[in-house]
Amino acid sequence: MSGVRVSARISALVRSASLFGLWVVLIGIHPADVIVGLITAAAATWISLGLLPPQIETLRPRALPHLALRFIRQSLVAGFDVARRALHPRLPLRPGFTSCAVGFPPGPLRSAFLAMTSLLPGTIAVSVVRDDAQLYHCLDLDQPVAAQLAVEEGVVRQALRGARP
Repeated sequence: MSGVRVSARISALVRSASLFGLWVVLIGIHPADVIVGLITAAAATWISLGLLPPQIETLRPRALPHLALRFIRQSLVAGFDVARRALHPRLPLRPGFTSCAVGFPPGPLRSAFLAMTSLLPGTIAVSVVRDDAQLYHCLDLDQPVAAQLAVEEGVVRQALRGARP
């Protein structure tokens, strides 16, 4: 299956175009403002690349719809699960914290993964335990949280071929 390699050059161009687009939305498109906006976008891009270097990954476009549909499905299931627990007369909860292994290194990819997994039914990422582990708050510690997270990590890895632990 073919993938699209996101290079540092493409990342810089996307950042620069995004920053310039933001400038145009905020300031307008007058000739003098455009010149200042281009210079400002270039400087902001250079600073952002220094502060947050791009992570080179290979996107698998065919796997992205599966990831998006899974994300939507998990969000709906999580919402219904939390509502069911909140409205249940006996409030079936066994809340607590659990540490789960996470194979993504600290950075934007891991942050995106943690945001996505916070939509699993009854879980939310809380803090980093170690570079390879994350603390999650769970509504029910009897649920197989670690196993669910491992499955989700596998789905994200399928969408991003270059995402290695």
